[in-house]
Amino acid sequence: MTEDESCSPHPYPNPFPQGERASGCTRALPKQATSAVAYVGEAPEDDDPLLGFAPYLHPAPRSNSITPERQRRFVATLAATGIVQQAARSIGKSMEALYKLKHKPGAEGFAAAWDAALERGVQRLEDCALMRAMQGTPTPIVSGGKLLDWYDKPDNTLLRFLLQHRLPEKYGVQRIQPGHPVYESIKKEVLAEVAAREDDEEEEVLESLDKLFDEMRERRAANAQFLSQAAAAEEHAAFAAAAGDGGCAPAGDWSNYTP
Repeated sequence: MTEDESCSPHPYPNPFPQGERASGCTRALPKQATSAVAYVGEAPEDDDPLLGFAPYLHPAPRSNSITPERQRRFVATLAATGIVQQAARSIGKSMEALYKLKHKPGAEGFAAAWDAALERGVQRLEDCALMRAMQGTPTPIVSGGKLLDWYDKPDNTLLRFLLQHRLPEKYGVQRIQPGHPVYESIKKEVLAEVAAREDDEEEEVLESLDKLFDEMRERRAANAQFLSQAAAAEEHAAFAAAAGDGGCAPAGDWSNYTP
């Protein structure tokens, strides 16, 4: 038996062929446990009802067939890890082959045990998540590039999620109403966003009005200049026509002259 197999919490060979270890293994630092095996639980014993299912019997079994023993080993590993791929690796079979077997006529017992084992794995994962939310996550304390210590950092977000999931009638979204902290927090954010948007829109309107008034003033000034120039030209032409002597004006007051 290899070192990895000796770390396995169940009688089957270790389902972690890449040097990973199941729960209960000895490490220099317990916090070194990787996430891949952090939630591996005890596999069901041989007399566990989960392994008492009627396996699929191949009509003409071959050396590479998924035998009843391999089916039970798969179910046991799935219950311990909650990961179908990991359980498939434990018996050296592809997920495609296992899913194909699961849906074959006569494999109803194996399929039911598969689902039950997966549910058991997920339930344990949920329990681990709740424990992690309440007790905290091991977090390093680093200063000056050196590891000083570890402390358990609470995960309030995860805790809130689990409460909403397990007690939806009390913490679910349907319970969020005016006065609820979550409701008031969201309301505050929405109102702030609306106010900011209204301020932006008001500023845009004012800028548009200023631009319009500037254009109107520019057009009015241009029109006034054009009319002034036209009136001067007209007055000059009338003056020249009345002179009759090559542009020399006759004596007298021409200020009220009308052609």
